[in-house]
Amino acid sequence: MIGLGVMGHPMAVHSLRAAEERSSQLTVTARDRQRVSALVDAGASWAATPRRLAEQSDVIVLMLPDLPEVEQVLGGADGLLAGITMPTVIAIGSTSSPEGVRLIADVIGDRTAGLATVIDSPVSGGEDGAIAGTLSIMVGGAPDDFERAGPALRAFGTPVLLGPLGSGQIAKACNQMIVASAVLALGEAIVIAERSGIDVRALLTLLSGGYAGSRVLETRLERFVNKDYSPSGVAKYMVKDLSFAKAQAARTATVTPQLELLFDQFSALAAEGFGDSDIAVTRAFVESHTP
Repeated sequence: MIGLGVMGHPMAVHSLRAAEERSSQLTVTARDRQRVSALVDAGASWAATPRRLAEQSDVIVLMLPDLPEVEQVLGGADGLLAGITMPTVIAIGSTSSPEGVRLIADVIGDRTAGLATVIDSPVSGGEDGAIAGTLSIMVGGAPDDFERAGPALRAFGTPVLLGPLGSGQIAKACNQMIVASAVLALGEAIVIAERSGIDVRALLTLLSGGYAGSRVLETRLERFVNKDYSPSGVAKYMVKDLSFAKAQAARTATVTPQLELLFDQFSALAAEGFGDSDIAVTRAFVESHTP
């Protein structure tokens, strides 16, 4: 695994346990070995470079922000592609454009003479899901590649093959449309309720048991109530994610008025300085606006 941040590190913990059960090996690398020292102490194998990691791996999971970061670990004398010596599946877990994933897959195939193949495997469930090992993993790619990568992916959630390469990214874009809609609606509803004299915690607890209940509300209830916007799911990434959804809507000739509004609102949220906070910051964003 490469990309051992907020999401990747707890995923790697589950991967390590699963690897031990299968008598296989988890190999990790990072710019700073100290950041993954706990994983190495627990039994993960350390690779000093992406190339060394590739030499030891037949499935590589990349939990990096986007494709530019993926490209950085692929190329160069110490990059992943230089270490591919056997059939290898590279699972790209970032939320990216489906076209970008297909292009990078072509490059990887060409530069490894077909030894390395790609699946896209973005996840949903946030930090809580990564810690619990209950992520929803949206996969696009060839069935054979999915089967080979399946044991590694199942270590931290439920992977489902949704179609050819890029399908995972399209599914994640649809997922983000729904999440963005819910979190913005919650922000607006909370401000209306509070300004009307309603206890916010009591309201959200009540709503959780009705049709307004959702995984978003469940995981963000305390953050909304306590105005805790320390980043878990960073709000500014919604702009990127929704832009991919907009592009796919255009390709499929789908009219999406709500998506257009969501993109505009999250773009404004980021531009106004709320982007580095958790998505629950929609409450503060709404509060900051007066008629």
